[in-house]
Amino acid sequence: MTDSTVPPIAPSLTRRVLRNVLVPLALTWMFGAVIALVIANYFSEQAFDRGMLDDAYALSANVQAGERGIELLLTPREVATVLFDQVDKVYFSVQRLDGSLISGESDLQAPLPASGARYRFSDLTYQGKPMRAVTLEHDAEPGIAMPYRVVIAQTTLSRTALVRQLLGFALAPQILLLVLLAVWLWYGIRSDLRPLGDLQRALDRRDVRDLSPVAVAQTSRELQRLGNAVNSLFERLSQSVQAQREFVGNVAHELRTPLAGIRALAEYGLAQHDTTVWREQLERVSERQARASHLIDQLLALALAEEARTSLAREPVHLDALAEQTVLRHLARADARGVDLGARGLDDGVVVMANEALVEGILDNLIDNALRYGGRTITVELAGRTLSVIDDGPGIPLEAQRDLMQRWAQGPAGQKLGQGSGLGLSIVSRYAELLGAELRLEAAEPAGLRVSVAFGEVA
Repeated sequence: MTDSTVPPIAPSLTRRVLRNVLVPLALTWMFGAVIALVIANYFSEQAFDRGMLDDAYALSANVQAGERGIELLLTPREVATVLFDQVDKVYFSVQRLDGSLISGESDLQAPLPASGARYRFSDLTYQGKPMRAVTLEHDAEPGIAMPYRVVIAQTTLSRTALVRQLLGFALAPQILLLVLLAVWLWYGIRSDLRPLGDLQRALDRRDVRDLSPVAVAQTSRELQRLGNAVNSLFERLSQSVQAQREFVGNVAHELRTPLAGIRALAEYGLAQHDTTVWREQLERVSERQARASHLIDQLLALALAEEARTSLAREPVHLDALAEQTVLRHLARADARGVDLGARGLDDGVVVMANEALVEGILDNLIDNALRYGGRTITVELAGRTLSVIDDGPGIPLEAQRDLMQRWAQGPAGQKLGQGSGLGLSIVSRYAELLGAELRLEAAEPAGLRVSVAFGEVA
């Protein structure tokens, strides 16, 4: 009992290409051979008919008026000489127009010429044999007072033999050429497809962990494109696997410290009997938990950025509406910290082709960084296609800006405050890169930091 889930074995690509080339070519050749054969047969028939008509004229030249009226002056031996043929039998009849016999076969009859015509060719059966016949009529001439007709009929053995020879000479060379062409195409196609088989065997032998580019023979453009597509897939898989490894490593490394701290605080609190100490420890546990939660969110954001590298969907995004919603979402947190969070330039609608989740992630991280390290005022500004977050905090020195784009890098303010994980600006930089936007860090006036993201594509 066979397994219905097993797919059927597909035919060989070499056989399919060979079949798709040879079948139309063979049909075309055969069709051309038939046309050539029909044309050759037509002209050979014309030649045979012309020879038979010449025989009829030769007999007519020997019809004269005699003592008994119209008669053929040739003896039977002479007639046999005039109508001699090595292969076919030839019959003749010289008749008056009323059908009465002058000489030859009395029962040989053939269709008469059309009105106004002197002769007519026709096919007939005589004595059980297929014949080709010609009927030639003569009007009354000087020396012959009465019109008459000459009928000559000939078997078709020579014609049939000639058609068979034409068929053999037409088809045999073409069949031989077709066989030679098939052999040549077979070896040529196999040679051209051999690198494809080499690629398949190289992929079969490859270890599942090996995502390095595979060697591709540059024998054809199609094979080169296939190899490039496979290597591009390996590259994307390698990036995805690397991102997963980094994510797992980052989670394991960065969560170990806050979780160990939470556990130490909890164990210390449980060992105490003073409720004041309990409350103090619980507050510190809550702070550590919030930091760990924020770190997890940022790690997930980085994983999302790596995933979006290969599957980013762009759609029209209303920057003004998205900025307004983000400001409102962070307003309560800003009020709790005593920070004045506001926005300007949101009256004019601006629509760009981007990804809403990534744009929202950019704003969330910039506002979060400003709330952690900024001063007392934070402004979200929209000017054309440029979205900026401005704070009046200590700012970032020019020499430290490039380093802060890397993961786990913290500026002096972050290290001093002991907050954050050094992922905020790295996430913003990666998101801007994925969106094709330009990220700029500038000093704000009179003090602080302006982080701007300029989007290029308008919806």
